[in-house]
Amino acid sequence: MPGKTPYKGTSRSLVLGIDIGTTFSGVSYAFLDPGEIPKIQIVTRFPGQENVSAKIPSILYYSDDGTMFAAGAEAVSPAMRLEAEDRNLTRAEWWKLHLCPDALVSDELRQRLPPLPDGKDAVSILADMLAYLFSCTRVFITESHPLGESMWSSAANDIQVVLSHPNGWEGPQQEKMRQAAVIAGLVPDTIGGRDRVHVVTEGEASLHYCIERGILSHALQDGETVIIADAGGGTVDVTTYGVVTADPIVLQEVAAPECLLEGSTMINERMECLLKTKLAKSRYGNSEDIMCMLESFEKTAKPTFRDDKDRSYIKFGSIRDNDPDFKIRSGQIVLEGSEVAACFAPSVMKIIDTVHAQRLMSGRPISKVILVGGYADSPWLHMHLQRALKDVGITVCRPESHANKAVAEGATSFYLEHFVSGRVARFAYGTMCVVEYNPQDSDHVKRRGKAYTRPSGRTVIPNSFNMILAKGTCLRENDEVCSQGFYKEASSAAALKKISTTIVCYRGSVKAPRWTDAEPERFSTLCTIFADTTQVKKEKKTRDGCTYYALDFKVVLLCGSTEMKAMISWMDDGKERRGPAKIVYDDDTEVSLG
Repeated sequence: MPGKTPYKGTSRSLVLGIDIGTTFSGVSYAFLDPGEIPKIQIVTRFPGQENVSAKIPSILYYSDDGTMFAAGAEAVSPAMRLEAEDRNLTRAEWWKLHLCPDALVSDELRQRLPPLPDGKDAVSILADMLAYLFSCTRVFITESHPLGESMWSSAANDIQVVLSHPNGWEGPQQEKMRQAAVIAGLVPDTIGGRDRVHVVTEGEASLHYCIERGILSHALQDGETVIIADAGGGTVDVTTYGVVTADPIVLQEVAAPECLLEGSTMINERMECLLKTKLAKSRYGNSEDIMCMLESFEKTAKPTFRDDKDRSYIKFGSIRDNDPDFKIRSGQIVLEGSEVAACFAPSVMKIIDTVHAQRLMSGRPISKVILVGGYADSPWLHMHLQRALKDVGITVCRPESHANKAVAEGATSFYLEHFVSGRVARFAYGTMCVVEYNPQDSDHVKRRGKAYTRPSGRTVIPNSFNMILAKGTCLRENDEVCSQGFYKEASSAAALKKISTTIVCYRGSVKAPRWTDAEPERFSTLCTIFADTTQVKKEKKTRDGCTYYALDFKVVLLCGSTEMKAMISWMDDGKERRGPAKIVYDDDTEVSLG
């Protein structure tokens, strides 16, 4: 376990680490008192729970008017199904997957996701879930600590919120999470309030949990490399870390993190398809009975499945429910082990392939794979991962003690410790720009039909890709990645008082892509950077009788932390000047331009 340092602030603060998963959610927290060593604690009591637990289902029910009726454990109580029928309530589950980037979720899968309640989008549901967890946390703290009410009140104006997200989420999803935190009332809708919302990948949060719990104590040696696999309900996040120094503990990513949409919900999806096909001609093939079978599978058969030679018995009805033709006896359907294994197979194989790919990308010997998350409890997954990695000398271990909510605890630890000093870019980033037409360049000649004339009289062609950051680049926290000089020209200086630059993401395999129209399906807009350039000198120029104004500047991207930040820079009398820039993601671009 890492050494703790006393909090250096001058007043009490509170950190909340919130992990909202596809299937389950949890919260950790730590009070920061001046001169005291922070202690991370877990919320283990929620409304509707019979037993102490560090997680609640990420399920909500909504009334017709869009107000939340129930959430968490209360939403899965036996009485809720009848309550939902009587009140015409709508159930929301797996809604988190609606937030995923298009590149992560296929159109086919997105169509199969449970629909969202009428009038609700994924951001508003996230806000409702955050507000519910926030309220539960306040009650837990005030009831569990002797001076809980005063402790909460004294920190209420300085609550830092850390939200975790899958490795595959990007800037637009991070901004939506921050927006949801504001809607939920966790922080005020001000610059300072939004700055109190922090984000961390689930892979990095899991790493912090493993360090905090001492799970990596034997692997924390200079030069060691370890893979963290957070196998949750919706995604499996695989991240590879190399130990820079063991004392103090400093690690860095050594391969681009991966995110697979192959969590335990996908097993349920395949099981549902299996049951619907198997029972299509049975009187038990209706949606209600199949739902009962899936609930039973989730609670009993799935978490205990370990041998494809053993049958699985899924209870769904009473002793009177029998249909020998479909292997239904006494309210139970009998499934062959091979049928259940087939539901696991695509997920297990993709996880194994991803671990091998991470091993090859890192180019370093790897000693361990640490498996955490709710799906990590699966004996079938653990056994097959062990078998597949044994031959390459990698051991697989599964920590106990609330490992199914490792991300929640790790999120708070991330805020307190920051063990990761460097991260690897998952994609190439750059800008679309124009370049002066060169008749000697064959690529230019192919695009001469798109050429046009600038105010300076120069002939240019569009769709050139100016790469700022190459895929696989390892960046230390707060490293700066400056683009090559940007150049804008206009007929008047007033037209250059504000500038905007679109940052483009390239998801292909070409190491140095030159043109965005060569693989248009591999390029997508990440964000737009806006800046006020009133103070930046505009140079008046004349060329071939044309008078115009030009502006030279650079975009400075800060890419080494868990979220991107930006500035602009320019030269003024030989000195570099800098100014603020605002990153706006897709959904907000039109508003900002207005």
